[in-house]
Amino acid sequence: MRTKHTAHSLPSFPIYSSAFVSANELILGGGGGQSRSGIKNKLRLYRVESDTVLELVDELELDKGEDAPMSMAGYPETKQLVCGVNSSAEALKTGENQNCRRFIVRDGNTLKFDAVEDDFQKVTVLSPDGGLLAAAGNKDLALLRFPSLDPVAIPIHLDKGEIYDATFSADTLVICTTVSLLVYSLPQQTTDGTTEKKAGKQKEVALPKLDLVKTVDRPTLPGQDGGSSFRSARYHPLDSKVLYTVVNAVPPRNRTKNSPRRAFVCKWNTEKWEVAKLRKVGDRGLTCFDVSANGKFLAFGSSDYTVGILDSQTLAPLLTILKAHEFPPTTLRFNPASNLLMSGSADNTVRIVTIPDHLAGASWSSWIIVIVTLLVILFAIIAQQMHQAF
Repeated sequence: MRTKHTAHSLPSFPIYSSAFVSANELILGGGGGQSRSGIKNKLRLYRVESDTVLELVDELELDKGEDAPMSMAGYPETKQLVCGVNSSAEALKTGENQNCRRFIVRDGNTLKFDAVEDDFQKVTVLSPDGGLLAAAGNKDLALLRFPSLDPVAIPIHLDKGEIYDATFSADTLVICTTVSLLVYSLPQQTTDGTTEKKAGKQKEVALPKLDLVKTVDRPTLPGQDGGSSFRSARYHPLDSKVLYTVVNAVPPRNRTKNSPRRAFVCKWNTEKWEVAKLRKVGDRGLTCFDVSANGKFLAFGSSDYTVGILDSQTLAPLLTILKAHEFPPTTLRFNPASNLLMSGSADNTVRIVTIPDHLAGASWSSWIIVIVTLLVILFAIIAQQMHQAF
C-alpha cells in the first residue's frame, strides 16, 4: 500500500520551526523575520487529524520588528511550548534580547509567554522528562529549568566550532557542534527540582559548572571529501546507548560546480562512542532531522528538497519523497503517536505524511530477502522439472 502524504499551501507564511503539543495539535513558527518584507511573524496552532487535514485553530502575531520563531520544542504532557524568538534590532543593539519564550496551549487556545534574556537563539531542546531546557546561539548554550526558565548551571561557551543541535538522555547533555560532540553530565536533581548542590540551603548559591566527560570527533567517512561537519544529533528515545547524528561532507578543494556534498546518517554506540552503522542518504547536505517517539523511524530533510524516512535499527530507507517542497525543508517533526510526520519550508508549504503500521517492516533489505527467497524456490522447481524430464 502506498504511503499517503499531502502538501498544504500556507500563503505568506514561510515556515522555520515546528513542534507537536499533542498527537493532533501542531504549532508552526514563521514569517518574514526582521526584514521589512511586510510578512508578519507568527505562531500558529493547527489541528492535524490525518495527512489531508490541516485546520488552523489559532494564531499569535509577534511584535513588530521581532524575528520569526527560528526554533522550538514542545512538551505534550503539559501542552507547553518553548521557542526562540529574537527581539527587534533596536533591542539587540542595547544588549537586551528576550529570546527564550514559554507558551502554553489552554482549552481556550490562549498562548501566553514568559521570556529570559540571552544571546541570539537558534537551538531549543527539552529533556525527555520536560524538566530541563537547552537554549543555544552560535557559541553559547544555557541550561535552564523548565517551565520556570531558571538557570541550572553556568552557561557553556564554545571557543571552537558552532552549535547546531543538542540532545538529552536521562543523565547527559550532548551538544552537537560543527566540529565535535560535547558530552556533559547533568547535575543531580532533587525532588523539588533544585540541583543537589543547592538542596538544604536557603541562601543564594553560585551556579555549578557542567562537567565535560567526553569530546567525540567527527567520524571517518568513505570517499575523498575535503572534510565534514556535524549537523544534528538525537538520542534514541527508548535507549540511551544509541545516538544518531547527521554528518554533512565538504567537497575537496578541487571540486567542480556539480561536485556532490554528500550527507550521512550515523548510528553511534554511546558506551564506546563508536559508529555502529553509517549510511549515505544523499548528494546534498541535510537541513533537518528527527527521531520518532517510538524509536522506530528516522526522518530527514535535504537541501535537494527531498524528505526521507529510515529504519532506526538498520538505517535502511523506508520512504523517499522527491521534491517534497520548492525550497529546502527548514523543519521536520514526528507527532507523539509516531503516525504522522510533518515537514515545513520557507516556500510557504507544509507536507504531512501518514506513517502506516507496516512501514517499519518495509525496508529494501526485507524486500531483497523476500525476492531472493522466491528466486531460490523458483530455481528449485525448474531444476526439479528438468531432472524429471531427463
